[in-house]
Amino acid sequence: MKLKFIFIIFLIGIIGLLSGCEPLTVLDPKGPQAKTISDVIMISIWTMLFVVVVVFVLLIVMLTKYRASKQSKDYDPPHIEGSKIVETICVGIPILIVIFLSVVTVKSTYEVEAVPQGYENQEPLVIYAASSNWKWHFSYPEENIETVNYLFIPTNRPIQFKIYAYGPMSSFWIPQLAGQKYGMEAMVNTLNLVATYPGEFMGRNAMFTGEGFAKQTFNVNSLSQDEYETWVEEIKATAEPLTEEKFDELLKPGHLGQLTFTGTHLGFSPPPTGHHGDNMSEEQSEEKMEQMSPLPKTEQ
Repeated sequence: MKLKFIFIIFLIGIIGLLSGCEPLTVLDPKGPQAKTISDVIMISIWTMLFVVVVVFVLLIVMLTKYRASKQSKDYDPPHIEGSKIVETICVGIPILIVIFLSVVTVKSTYEVEAVPQGYENQEPLVIYAASSNWKWHFSYPEENIETVNYLFIPTNRPIQFKIYAYGPMSSFWIPQLAGQKYGMEAMVNTLNLVATYPGEFMGRNAMFTGEGFAKQTFNVNSLSQDEYETWVEEIKATAEPLTEEKFDELLKPGHLGQLTFTGTHLGFSPPPTGHHGDNMSEEQSEEKMEQMSPLPKTEQ
């Protein structure tokens, strides 16, 4: 009776705990890249669940069928050399499971690294995402604007993030749109994604970078193309210009709210020349940065 009462209390506690949990955003994808990742997670979960269920069923069968109490005291088990069939099953099935999960993982990795299928012929919106302690700086070279700790992106258009860091290595992550990608001081990493639904999503630094990393988050607003263009025009009409002195001030460790500027820091504080994921040489990267810079070459 006492054990039954403890079990009921434990069950009520678990139900109460789960009822207060928010849904896992990584399993609520709003773009093709995140959908691929979510599918891989569920495939892995179902595969592991299958293994666990089979193992526990076999355990119960073995404990029930071959328990000592069923045999007489003078029972002498026969001498068994082994069974090739059983050994083949015990070794072969785990190998097949590992091969299956490996194929799924490799295939999905190539899919999430590339431009989402169906958007290859569209011109991507390039956004430079730079982290610092403990904030995110987003540069839009196409629009010549910059935001801090928030993003506005158009729906159904490929977005290409160029990710790097001012300071410790960070991890750029928008769970409902794409997987994680590291930001480093000496290299620019590329992340491709598409938001297929309008709405507001959460992004964050998924890597520990000191005492303030827990609040190093940003909001992502996905808008229609018309709404996005209206937002850009409003920024150009109302925001203050970003100067080198102001940017140096923003890089100081600490937390900030959401800020908006005209111009970007790419001209006076360019990203690293080393690139990964976009198949550009160092010379091509420098030429592209010169083209995007709002300053003449002699002034940089």
